[in-house]
Order: sequence, then C-alpha cells, then structure tokens
Amino acid sequence: MRLEPIAAPTPARRLGLPALALAATVVLASGLSMLAGADPLATFGQILQGAAGSKFALLETLNRATPLIFTGLAVAVAFRAKLWNIGAEAQLYAGALVTVVIGTQTGLPGPLAIPAMALAAVVAGGLVLLGPVLLKVRLGVDEVVTTLLLNFIMALFISYLLEGPLKDPMGMGWPKSPALPRDARLPRIVEGLRLHWGFVLALICALGVWVMQTRTTLGYEIRATGLNPQAARFAGIPVGRVLVKTALISGGLAALAGFSEVAGLKGNLTADLSPGFGYTGIIVAMLALLHPLGVVVSALFVAGIFVGADSMSRAAEVPSYIADILLAAALLFMVLAILLTRVRVVRG
Repeated sequence: MRLEPIAAPTPARRLGLPALALAATVVLASGLSMLAGADPLATFGQILQGAAGSKFALLETLNRATPLIFTGLAVAVAFRAKLWNIGAEAQLYAGALVTVVIGTQTGLPGPLAIPAMALAAVVAGGLVLLGPVLLKVRLGVDEVVTTLLLNFIMALFISYLLEGPLKDPMGMGWPKSPALPRDARLPRIVEGLRLHWGFVLALICALGVWVMQTRTTLGYEIRATGLNPQAARFAGIPVGRVLVKTALISGGLAALAGFSEVAGLKGNLTADLSPGFGYTGIIVAMLALLHPLGVVVSALFVAGIFVGADSMSRAAEVPSYIADILLAAALLFMVLAILLTRVRVVRG
C-alpha cells in the first residue's frame, strides 16, 4: 500500500470527504451518548437548545466564539504559509498582559486606552512569535517545538507576575491583576449581557484576513510560500521575509484574543484567563480548512458545542467532557479527510 498524490482533486472529493468526516464525528458522538445511557437525538437537541435556544444562550455562544475567531484566524494565517504556529496560547497571554499594563498603569482615558491596548497587544503577540520564526528562518529550528514551549514559558511568567509585580493589593490574596478602569473596557453590545464589541472586531479581522489573502500581493506570497517554498524562491518571492510578516500577523491576531477577554469580558488578568483558546484555535482553523471566513462559522460551531454541552450535562446527566471528545474526533477525522483529498491509497 502506498500514497499517490492527486494532481487535481475533484469538487466532490474536496467537499465530500470533509462532510464525511463531520458525519463520522456525529456517529461517534451518538455512540458515546448511548454508552452514557442517553438518547443521541435528545442529547444533540439539548446541545442545540443550550447553544441557541434563547437570547441569552445565543449571545453566550457568540461571546465564547470571540476568542476562538481570533486564535482560529491566527492559526489559519500561519498554517497557510506552512508556519506551524502552536503557540497561540502564549500570544494570547502576551496580548492580555500588555492590555492590563497599559490599562492600569498609564492613566490614559478610555477613548485613548482602548485603541492603545489593542495596538500594543498586536505588537506583543507578533513579537512573541517573531523569535521562533527567526530561529526557523536563520537556523532551521523547528517552530513546532519552540512555539509549543513558549506556551509553558508564558504561563509561568504570567504566574510569577500575578504573584509579584502585578498582584492586585486589593485582591484578598488571589493571584490576579488590578482591574481595568470602567471606561477602558469594551462596551457591551446588549446591555445586561456579556457579549461585547470584541465580537465585532473579530468579524472585521476575519474579513480583513480574507481580503489580504485573496486581494493582495502579500496574500499571494503567503499562499505560494505554503504551497512550495522552493518554487516561491525561484520565482523571486523572499520566503524568509514573508514568513516574518506572516508571524507578525498571526501573533497579533492571537494576542487580540487576550485583549478582548481582558478588556471586553474579565476586566483583569488571571492565570486561568484562557481555558485553552490557543489550542482550540487549531481545531477551529482545521475545521474551516484554513479559510478565514470559514473560521467564523467553525468558531461558532465549536463555541456552540461547548456552551450547549454545559446545558446538556445538567439536563441529561451526560458528562460535558463529551464535547472535548467530539471536537478532538472532529479534528482527527478532518485531518484525515484533508489528507485523502490530496492523495489516494493504491496497491503496489
């Protein structure tokens, strides 16, 4: 048995295999529901009801999708150039950190503080990813290892700051930063509910990435670099420079997730600010087949699964961990589907 490349996959193959992957995920989830003693149709119905069955549920799903759109875009941009950014979690925390520092230490009024925090977050996230990319370009160091390890380095650094220089003296001993002033926070879209204008910013970023990838020279260079870096160099594309630009964009997008969580939702920085948004962004990007507009749909789907699973767990007494299994299976099946759109299995 061997794998043979497919020069031009048919539309049926490109669309049918991902659809089959999602169907296999549903079948697996149904089996797990039955093992837990629940009716699969009722379980899926309760997930849908918990994710979009009311105004509160729908807005909570949109709120949960906001950081996933940012991290999904970050991964999609990087992966398109074959830059394997596994460090979106570190870039998220870098964005959250500078957001808190600028919001609490500079004394800027709200109308100036919010754009300053967003811009600083983009720069910080880009710089965090810039180091691994320069190591890759100059020394050939595998960026999977360096970006992954940076997640743990950043987590320990944040813990140190929250137990030391950034610890809130009024926090009753809890490891958290001082809260942002009220006028330095993103306003709510719906008064009284948690959805904030970070969601709109995420949609604007998704549209901007799509325009960049499809309508600009940089987007063409990113795609060419990802498809064949040797051919791109031969055509005169500065591959190293393109990877650096890609890193700055990708890291900046991931850092905006940290900015939106602090300025739009939490109000301060804690060690558990992210329950793994950076890692989940990989699932979001892969389910979207790295398409920036598809990332929005994928993020809403993933967020709906998480939000709905919490409601389903309470109603059907099925463990909410089924959502984690569901998403992990979806990623594995989707990766296999993407592989089989490009190669076929032949004998001999």
